[in-house]
Amino acid sequence: MKTTRPAPRRAAATTTALSGASVPASRPASLPASLPASLPASLAPCGRWFVPAVALVLAVAAAGPVSARDTATPSPAADAALAAVHDLARLNGQALGCHEMRAAQRAKALVLAHLPKTALHAQAYEEGTQQAFLAVARGQLPCPQAATLAVLVEAAGVRVQAAIAGAAHAPPAAAAESSPSPASPASPPSGAPRYLLQGARGRAFTSEDFRGRFQLVSFGFTACPDVCPTTLTEVQQVLAALGANAERLQPIFITVDPRRDTVAVLEAYTQAFDARILGLGGSEALVQRAADSFGVRYRKVQQSDTRPDVYTMEHSVGLILLAPDGELAERIGHGTPVREIVARIERWLGAAAR
Repeated sequence: MKTTRPAPRRAAATTTALSGASVPASRPASLPASLPASLPASLAPCGRWFVPAVALVLAVAAAGPVSARDTATPSPAADAALAAVHDLARLNGQALGCHEMRAAQRAKALVLAHLPKTALHAQAYEEGTQQAFLAVARGQLPCPQAATLAVLVEAAGVRVQAAIAGAAHAPPAAAAESSPSPASPASPPSGAPRYLLQGARGRAFTSEDFRGRFQLVSFGFTACPDVCPTTLTEVQQVLAALGANAERLQPIFITVDPRRDTVAVLEAYTQAFDARILGLGGSEALVQRAADSFGVRYRKVQQSDTRPDVYTMEHSVGLILLAPDGELAERIGHGTPVREIVARIERWLGAAAR
């Protein structure tokens, strides 16, 4: 049956965020022992206690298109605001690394209350969180007492609120000519995105395999410490909320790091969230072709001059919904509340049933 498309709506801008971590050489002693044995140690923060507490704060970047201030030349007031956000983020990452979840939850609440809805602020928060979290894991950042950390978080929250207020009243600087980041979103694809990739046990999958069903696609990588696992957690929640209608939706996670993300690693990773999520990878050329088709950008960011295996990935984030005919239905910005994602998908499901 031909899909009757709902009235078009403006999709939230797909944001780009630095969302990765190098794979640790050894398993930190503090990681939970309950993780599946098949998961690499580097996935432990993603699969269990790290998941619920970090990237939900990035909802500030998904509520609408990037503001004019995102594209303006940074002013001293804007720089001060970003620095304050970064400081609070580092405390959040320290709290997460030290298992001080009350402090982390308080940091998230402060960000949700005061952070402007821009990709720049969301990225500053994510980067600061990652840096501190990894520093704790590597033994480079100590774990203060809970009371001390709570005081530091409150003080940082006050600085963020003041700095954001100051930046809001500062005159915007003139926009500067600049070229897009290699990891910025590509132009939205026209027509139906195409892919030919490998899934569990080496089976080949193409975009044609799911004709007649909706596809909910996200791109990321398994060593991602925050955005990717949060996205897959939200996908799991969407599937649960859809109930029986979830059978009409195929969730897909496509890696942007095929060098490390073998099909076995992808299968173990996606199964940790929901058995219905299909992890897809393949050669670098096939992954690049799929990303281009979906309008997704990504790049490798080397983190060591002497060790080529120490790197992270920068990539476009968000969910992409394909209709049963394979056509692009809409893009859903990262951080969109689960209930809204469910409502949007149910609207499409209802239109397709008519």
